[in-house]
Order: sequence, then C-alpha cells, then structure tokens
Amino acid sequence: MTDYIRKILTARVYDVAIESPLDPMPRMSARLGRPVLLKREDLQPVFSFKLRGAYNKMSGLSAEVLARGVVCASAGNHAQGVALAAARLGVRAVIVMPRTTPAIKVDACRARGAEVVLFGDTFDEALGHAREREAAQALTFLHPFDDPEVIAGQGTIGMEILTQHSGPIEAIFVPVGGGGLAAGIATFVKYLRPETKVIGVEPDDAACMAAALAANERVTLPSVGLFADGVAVRQAGEETFRLCREFLDEVITVDTDAMCAAVKDIFDDTRAISEPSGALALAGAKAYAARGGDAGGTLVAISSGANLNFDRLRHIAERAEIGEQREVLLGVTIPERPGAYRAFIRTLGPRAITEFNYRYAGDAAAQIFVGINLPGGLPEKRALIETLRESGYRVLDMSDNEMAKVHIRYMVGGRATGLAHERLYRFQFPERPGALMKFLDGLGDDFDISLFHYRNHGADYGRVLCGIGVPPAERVRFDAAMMTLDYPYIDETDNPAYRMFLDDGGTA
Repeated sequence: MTDYIRKILTARVYDVAIESPLDPMPRMSARLGRPVLLKREDLQPVFSFKLRGAYNKMSGLSAEVLARGVVCASAGNHAQGVALAAARLGVRAVIVMPRTTPAIKVDACRARGAEVVLFGDTFDEALGHAREREAAQALTFLHPFDDPEVIAGQGTIGMEILTQHSGPIEAIFVPVGGGGLAAGIATFVKYLRPETKVIGVEPDDAACMAAALAANERVTLPSVGLFADGVAVRQAGEETFRLCREFLDEVITVDTDAMCAAVKDIFDDTRAISEPSGALALAGAKAYAARGGDAGGTLVAISSGANLNFDRLRHIAERAEIGEQREVLLGVTIPERPGAYRAFIRTLGPRAITEFNYRYAGDAAAQIFVGINLPGGLPEKRALIETLRESGYRVLDMSDNEMAKVHIRYMVGGRATGLAHERLYRFQFPERPGALMKFLDGLGDDFDISLFHYRNHGADYGRVLCGIGVPPAERVRFDAAMMTLDYPYIDETDNPAYRMFLDDGGTA
C-alpha cells in the first residue's frame, strides 16, 4: 500500500489535468436527505479522467523508449488521454480503434496528432492488432487500466477528494470497467480514511469486477452490454483485481434505466451532460441511499466522463423517467366500443399521460400501450395498477420489459381491416393534464378512433396522430366539432406514408 501511496503523491498528472471541482448537488441532496457531491472529471481537457493515468505512465518512460513511440487499443476515453499526453510530450502515438468507433472519437484523436488505425469490429480485435504493432515496430503498449503507473495516476482523484472535503465522508462511489480508477482511489482513501467506504459501481450487464469478487478470482464474462461503453470490459485487470479485492468495500450493479436517470440528475444539478458510464457512480449512490446506509452521511460520486454521442440523448431521455420510477408503461386491454377511451382516461384520473399508442385490430377489444407520469413513484404505480384491475381492465406492466421499451412501443400500428371511412389527422395538443380528455369530450361518441399515437417530447405542446372514422355524410359535422376544440390540426389522409404503411385500401 505504501508504495502506491508514494506513487500517487508523486504522480505527474497536472501538466495536462486540472484539479477537478467537487461540486455540491443541491437537488439530489434534497431528494436523498443527505449531502451529495459530484467529482467533475467530465471537465478535464479530454472530458474524462483517463488522461491522468495515460500521462503519468508516459511521463515516467525513458527518452529512448519515448522516441520509439507508444501504442494503445481503445474505442474512446483512454485513446483521447493517450493522444493528448503524446502531443504534450512530443511522442508518436498509434491508436488502434475498432471500425465501429463513432467518428467523433476518431476525429478527436486525430485532431491531437495521433495516428489512428481502424481495425476489426470489436475491442478484442483492435487489441490484438495493437499488440502486433507493438512487436513489429518496437512501440510501448499503454494498458488502459492494468498498470501500476496508470492506477497511480487515476488515484490522484482520491487524493483530491480528501483534500477538497475535510469533513467525514460516508462513501465514495466509483465507476468500474477494468478497475484502474477504483483501485487507485480505494488504495489511497483506505490508507488515510479507512472508515470511508469506497464502493464500485458496474452495469448489471458488464459486471466483471463483481463477478471476480464473488468468485475470488478473475473471470471472463461471455459478453458485455455496450450501453455504458466506457466500462464495457469482459475481464478485470490482474493488478486492479488484487487491489480492489483488498480495498474496495463492495460493488453495486445498476441497470440501463438507472444510468439514464442519473444522466438526467447530473443535468438537473449541473447542466452538464454525462455519458452513461460517467453517470454510473451516481446511479450506484442512489441505489445505496435507497437501501439505507448511515442516515445523513455525505456521499461522493465520480462523474468520470462526458464523451457522449449526441444521437444517444434520445434514448437516454426516453428511459430516464422509468429509471426514476416516475413513469410506468402499461399494456391495457379495453372494450372496443364508443366511450371506452373516455372511461379509461377518467379512471387514470388527473395523472399526465406521457405516451398513448393504439391501432384498431378488431371488434372485440382494444390493446393500448400507455405511459403515465407517476410523481408518487413506485407506491403510486402499484396503486394505479390495482385501480385499473379493479375497474375491469386487463393490465400488463411493461416498465421492465426491454423489448417493449426498445421496440414494441414503436411498432404499435400497422394496417387495419374493415375501416371504410378512416381519416388521418395530425394534432397539436397543449402539454397539460386534461388535454386528451378535452379532445375526447369534444369528439363525443359519434366518431370512432381507429388509431392514436402520442409521446411526450418535453415541449410545451404534444404531437398527436389520430385515425378517426368519418363517413362522408358526417364530414361537415366532424369539421365543426374540430373547430370548437381549437387544437391546430392537419389532414394527413392523403399522405403517402399513411397510404403505404397504415391504410388498408378502404375508401376514405
């Protein structure tokens, strides 16, 4: 331990890294009833802590070794740390990345002067090629986590936390991939403050350290989930496992929805957007607080990175409310008869509907995919489901159904037979409770709804696509009913997309 403490205290990281702030999270602290602090490694020059270990390792190499250059395999943050360190030291850096690496990360490494080689479709294939380059060109391989100098560089984060917060800390939460960050922080913190817990956090589909600690030996996972790509590691490092087994108090695992909720929590408190692995530690802190712990103790979470592809924000936003238990997704069967929708909406009460998908499929029953906002969390969810069942509805809770959340919600629809007078309209609803009820009341029971698609997008108005049975003789009366609603709408009955995918060829 003392060797590592010396290495951490003398680590050379501040030529390239900043002492990142330890920011309070007032909203999260109020929710959990205890102080929560966020270590802002997302503010580093490469938006990740990884440059600490990379630079500390490279700065300790001899001039002769540096002159030959370095090589690494990485699909993200380690690559950018190596690229920055090499640029600062004037060293040739060859970075092997899978061909599937997002362009934003490839471009970031090239912009810092690194030679990027795209090879293979997986990290393991890129790693094998990097090792071949190491041997063929006499380059020095820089491991992303299983190296004492890299571990020491990452351990400077633990040193900073204890300097920045002199008061008691109940627990520090650290994201775990290969274990370099957790090993460095845990070793330093346990030396100076053994009473402070250091807790690793892993995705439940990439929990290689949890598996290793349970087996008391390193294990190789058959596969890992890629949502939190920054920690998608199949096997913990040899040295990192040794240190984590000795100094880490435990490992908590969380799911994708919990990480998405934590991304939103960080945004709410800091207006920063974290990558999924960057929010992993906070998700673990929330899970820890939910199960108890020492009442009122200070919790510290590492925000480890913010290298997020912009197009992933849509998925994160979709899942955040479910992760907080503030939204429930239900499959509900209601009678296929006039007035059934209004009766169902009245049963839901004043709750805000976040999603509503339906397509006519026959005369017997209607199958609805509905999302409902739940300010009261899990207790309100249970009460709502019970109320619906007592009212005679068949209900399926799909909040934890991965296929439903990723695919089925977008596939409710298709062609329907027997709809001779269906017309398609696109509406704008004010985004407030009661807007849907007002629409249904205005429509009355004279016009049958054959399709309904709505999803809350966070704007001040909602976009609704609605199929309505309107016989030609009733067109004037229907138009008059729509005018009284005062909701802007567009007739999409002649839209070619409707004709291709939704219309059964009936007469509109």
